[in-house]
Amino acid sequence: MATPPAACETIPREVDLLVLGAGAAGMTAALVAAIEGLDVLVCEKAGQLGGTTATSAGTIWIPENQENIRAGFTGDSRQAAGRYLDQLIDQPEHGRAARESFLAHGPEVLTWLAQHTDVKFLPCGDYPDYLDEDGAATRGRTVIPEPFDARLLGDQFHRVRPPIAEFMVLGGMMVGKADIPHLLNRFKSLAAFRYAASLFLRFLADRLKYPRGTRLMLGNALVARLFYSLVRRKVPIAFETRLETLLMAQGKVVGATLRRGEQSFQVLARKGVVLATGGFGRNPTLRSAFMSPAVKDSMTVPENQGDGIAAALQIKALTMPERHGSGAFWSPVSRTGSGTWAGLYPHLAMDRAKPGLIAVNAQGHRFVNEAVSYHHFTLAMFETHKAAPASPVWLICEAAFVRKYGLGAIHPGTSRLKPYVAKGWIVMADSLALLARGIGVDAASLQASVTRHNQFAVSGVDEDFAKGSTALNRYNGDASNRPNPCLAPIVKAPFCAMAVWPAEIGTSTGLEADAHGRVLNQQGEVIEGLYACGNDLASVMRGTYPGPGTTLGPALVFGYLVAKHATASSRVAHPSSHTALPEALVP
Repeated sequence: MATPPAACETIPREVDLLVLGAGAAGMTAALVAAIEGLDVLVCEKAGQLGGTTATSAGTIWIPENQENIRAGFTGDSRQAAGRYLDQLIDQPEHGRAARESFLAHGPEVLTWLAQHTDVKFLPCGDYPDYLDEDGAATRGRTVIPEPFDARLLGDQFHRVRPPIAEFMVLGGMMVGKADIPHLLNRFKSLAAFRYAASLFLRFLADRLKYPRGTRLMLGNALVARLFYSLVRRKVPIAFETRLETLLMAQGKVVGATLRRGEQSFQVLARKGVVLATGGFGRNPTLRSAFMSPAVKDSMTVPENQGDGIAAALQIKALTMPERHGSGAFWSPVSRTGSGTWAGLYPHLAMDRAKPGLIAVNAQGHRFVNEAVSYHHFTLAMFETHKAAPASPVWLICEAAFVRKYGLGAIHPGTSRLKPYVAKGWIVMADSLALLARGIGVDAASLQASVTRHNQFAVSGVDEDFAKGSTALNRYNGDASNRPNPCLAPIVKAPFCAMAVWPAEIGTSTGLEADAHGRVLNQQGEVIEGLYACGNDLASVMRGTYPGPGTTLGPALVFGYLVAKHATASSRVAHPSSHTALPEALVP
């Protein structure tokens, strides 16, 4: 029997805690506060919840977590993680209190959620940090959500924002990393065939009743688990309800003016207002002010218009005092369609590190260790762009590479590549000279780049960019390839090229807050009654990207911390007049 829907049919005029945004951070704050006894209302601008979390890989970076320790991945410590972050951050004293709070409470948050909610985690075990610095770890710091059976949500499953289409197969089936070997080898062993067949039959059964598969993975599983936990506790969620302004009384935030359709109304909040609206990825003005350099493509959801940050700035809240890094976290993306949201595929880990691929700029020159993290690969794109226009850059490989490892949204095992040439996803040619002509780069430079790379592939040592030299490189490479898991010659035609552009996957500049997530004003003082978490909060990493799950780890932790603080806070004063609230705002 389906659980009752969480969508509220009557908007209350007053609650304990008003949470604006239903991504990972906002839902965590609402869930913890409700379990701790607060009367909570969640307002979500979109008709579906999850935000960018729902479309993400769902990895969570929490040093010294119990999930990995119980699995035998020991030896980590938050002190080591702190040293690691200090190595990465230019001015480590900036935001130290919030960062130390994140490190201190991270393991507690995962344990608390697993014990009190339906949000469960699996250890990733061997998953290296992204940079080799003092305090970095090669294992034990990351977890992922357990897969979730969306049939438990009944007719509320449609409220979960789906992942991008390129993250699904067969038009709606999610696939996890552990599934890939079974699917690729489905005709090579009976065990693999049975595994693949069970996934396919489950998906067919799902499509008789649901618009997509109900076996949820990655960030979609995290969102669904949080939503299911809220539904079971009957926490109301007002969909298609957005923030207009924050309400102030005697210097304190006491509620918010909200809008749904043509109706504007107020909700007062006794314990405070939580800003968790997802950052400013789709706000042109805030992008221009805080994000450098300007980039066209964004992997954030269309609703991320910076509503929370804009409203806080109206009451003189403090953002990061300067641009940290480039204002956002980045990934190279290839374009598979049109529009500002659909049709972007993030090149996270599945292709760039594999042996037999190089990246070249618009001049045909190699410019980066292709196996670095997606964030650092994109920073290298920005750097080479300074010398000469370099957007897009090109991933170069053999057609045989694409068939073996996949390339972007072209899955491993794809034998026919001409349809993708026709779609414009890749350029394919019978010689490097013709490939250079097809992508508009200098043929001599491209040939020289490939020739030099091939020499490194034979020796096993990349003398220019050290591809294959770090734990992360080797983790994402091909261990069966010798002598370097990330290097192989590019010699056999036909050759392929895929264009990639920079896109932000989340903003890092945001509102400054204390160790409890309380937003600060421009004098560095706490604004009573106002909290921030998720990408509305200035990144505790200060624009650096230490490892997988850099955004989701702090999102969960500060969602938890703001709820705990609001639960313990004293009652705030409210104005005597109230604006009548309309009923039946949720279809």
